[in-house]
Amino acid sequence: MGKIIAVANQKGGVGKTTTCVNLAASLAAARKKVLLIDLDPQGNATVGSGLRKDGHRYSGCEVLLDEVSIREAILSVEPAGYDLVPGNGDLTAAELKLMEASGREQRLRLQLARVRDEYDYILIDCPPSLNILTLNALVAAHGVLIPIQCEYYALEGLTALLNTIRRVQSRVNKELQIEGLLRTMFDPRNNLANQVGAQLIQHFKDQVYRTMIPRNVRLAEAPSHGLPALQYDRSSRGAIAYRALASEMIRRHQRSAA
Repeated sequence: MGKIIAVANQKGGVGKTTTCVNLAASLAAARKKVLLIDLDPQGNATVGSGLRKDGHRYSGCEVLLDEVSIREAILSVEPAGYDLVPGNGDLTAAELKLMEASGREQRLRLQLARVRDEYDYILIDCPPSLNILTLNALVAAHGVLIPIQCEYYALEGLTALLNTIRRVQSRVNKELQIEGLLRTMFDPRNNLANQVGAQLIQHFKDQVYRTMIPRNVRLAEAPSHGLPALQYDRSSRGAIAYRALASEMIRRHQRSAA
């Protein structure tokens, strides 16, 4: 039965999409069956996977509106080795239509129930806001992976997300847990980054991944080539870090299942 992980932070520019694409590729390289769902209307995870945002028969919009089964929207991403439900601007229209729909927050959960046994991991790239799309992801997920940039406003933004997670836990998804906090764009030469990182560990302890994602030019270049860093430059520091994150995640799940 697949582990469903929402990658969320309402603050933009913290590396959510970069994490989704590169973690999906790294888990696939570890011989895990992975499905990535692009739930962001910007469609960056789709483009970063080497696919066009538009021109596909179906996307996450039709899935959320129950116009098609999720299986009909799944595309194969080669050579990265994972599957993808593409996202594009149509998700904005889906968001508006869902506002007045019955069971609107359960749509993704019910769709994923059809395919979750076929995957080891299902990753959901959430938009940078706490809207109905993000709520669908949180209701469907077992865990929330929170990419966080170690800067001054990071902890302030984190509070709002944690409050939302608690509300979802208490009302609609008791299984939802914090999967982990991931320090992204990390520069160990920056004193503030080290201070914020230390605060995260002090407060969240083992929920903070040991793996840190560094600032890395090759990691930043990879999306423009439509490739995860692992396929663009597997020896780059960014690619190595995401492989380490995938290994750490797998080990955590193996320990919890034992």
